[in-house]
Amino acid sequence: MHLLYVILIGFFAGLIARFLSPAPNNPQGFILTTVLGIIGAVVANFLGTALHIFPPWHSVGLIGSTIGAVIVLAVWHWMSRRSYY
Repeated sequence: MHLLYVILIGFFAGLIARFLSPAPNNPQGFILTTVLGIIGAVVANFLGTALHIFPPWHSVGLIGSTIGAVIVLAVWHWMSRRSYY
């Protein structure tokens, strides 16, 4: 049941992050949106723990996952915008 909760929160966090940060090169589809939200949760958990905002065993929830997903999208846009030619 916990895995289903993680997938649902990740999907909704990814949707909100894609809505807040629109761009033509955003990851599309259910799988990539869910992965974006889950990675956002991991990023938010890492940053929150490193900055001593909350203890390591605390879950970040939908808001933290969304903030982390927006950070991941910002890095995604920055990396995809760079020209290697």
